[in-house]
Formats: sequence, C-alpha cells, structure tokens
Amino acid sequence: MKKYLKNTWMALYTIFVGMKVTLKHLFVPAVTIQYPDVKPPLPDRARNRLFVNIDDCIGCDQCARACPVDCIEIETVKAVPGDDVGMTSNGKKKALWVTKFDIDISKCCFCQLCVYPCPTECIYMTDVYEYSEYKRDDLIYHFSALSPEEVTEKKEKFDVFMAQKEAAKLAAAKAKAEAAAKAAEKKKEEKPAEPKKKEDSNDSKENKTEQ
Repeated sequence: MKKYLKNTWMALYTIFVGMKVTLKHLFVPAVTIQYPDVKPPLPDRARNRLFVNIDDCIGCDQCARACPVDCIEIETVKAVPGDDVGMTSNGKKKALWVTKFDIDISKCCFCQLCVYPCPTECIYMTDVYEYSEYKRDDLIYHFSALSPEEVTEKKEKFDVFMAQKEAAKLAAAKAKAEAAAKAAEKKKEEKPAEPKKKEDSNDSKENKTEQ
C-alpha cells in the first residue's frame, strides 16, 4: 500500500512539474521563427548561391582558374569581324562569345575566391540558400545566354573565318614565292655575258707560234 501511494504521488508530482514548465513558457514570446514563411536575416557578407550577370561577362576565365574545386566551366568562341558581341555595363567592348558558363553548385565550397579576380564584377554571391533538388544534374546552373543553335552557328562561323584566313595566308605566301622566282629568273636573263678577251688573246698567240 505504501509503495502504491508513493508511485501515485510521483506520477502527480511529475505532471505538476511538466505543467509548471509549460505554463511558464506559455506567456513568453516565441523564440523560433515561422520558417519558411519567415526567414532569418542574413549578414551582409553571407556566402550562398553564386550568380553570374552574363551581360557583363567577357569570358576571361579568371574565375574558373581561381576556383579550388573546379566547379566553374567556361567555353568561349572568338568573335569574327562584323559580329556585334555587345558591351559591358562599364563600357568595355566584348571580344568573345561565351558559349558555355556552367556552375556546379553541388561542388561549390562557398569560398568566394572566384568573385575577387573578375574584372567586370559579373559573378557574386547572393542571399539565396534554398536550392535543394531531386536530381543532381539540376544543381548545375547554366548562365550562357546563347541557345544550342546559336552556339553551333558561332562555332561554324569562326571555323569558316579561320579557314578563309589560312587560305588567304597560303595564297599570299604562294604569290610571294612565285614573284621571288620570277624576279630571280628575270635577273638571271638580264645578267651580261662575261668577256672572253683573255681566251681570244691566248688563241691568237697559239696561232702565231704554230705559224
């Protein structure tokens, strides 16, 4: 009987203790935030998802070289004469088509080393930290503004330009070689014959001695 009463007292006592803690926090302002409806403020230097303003990118590849985990992949094609690549926001003329600018955010270590060497400040960290995906391939962000058809067109146009340039170079070298050969042949034809005075005098002397 004594043990039964003790167990009953302990049960009621623990209930009272729990209710005391509950009532104590019932009228205290909540510490937690209602995420995701309310999001915590981030510090000014927070490092989260990268973003690239492709309109200011000149394809210098400095950010990719600075990345310690190789999560940035850039491919460019040189613009041919007559192409209007555009200009950056600070008035610098572009010379390259950025056909590929991919960032694999699943590899990114958020070191921000790619931000500092960019001469046009087109790559920077944002305050976006919610980017979970079901597929790993969806974590590769494509920032190039060119479509696959446009990329193929730019590459073919550059190949044609280089082929024409190489053909013109070979034709110029061939024309130069032919001109040099003609000049040498003409010079050879115009060269006067060497005088044969000594041979003629020797022949006359031999004839006299024979006589």
